[in-house]
Amino acid sequence: MDRRYDVPRFENIEFLIEGNGAIIIGRAGPSRCAVTADDEEQSLAMLVRRDDETLLQPMARLDAANAKALEDNVYIDEINNGTSDAF
Repeated sequence: MDRRYDVPRFENIEFLIEGNGAIIIGRAGPSRCAVTADDEEQSLAMLVRRDDETLLQPMARLDAANAKALEDNVYIDEINNGTSDAF
C-alpha cells in the first residue's frame, strides 16, 4: 500500500541538514518538548513547543527561525530566554 501524506516541506531545515547541520526534537532543559537546530559551529534556534501546538507547528517555526539565522544572523533561544513572539 502506497501512502502519501500531505506534509509541509521544511526547505530551510532540509538545507541545514544537507550542510551537516542537525535538528533535535524532545526534552531540553526545563521544557518537556523543544525543537532545536544547529550547524557545525553554533546553535541557530531553540524553540519551545507551546501548549496548544501540534508537533508540526514548532517545526514550521523552526524552519522560519533557521532562515532568519542563516540569512540575517538572528538567533532565537526560547529555552533559556523565554518565549519569543518572533517565531
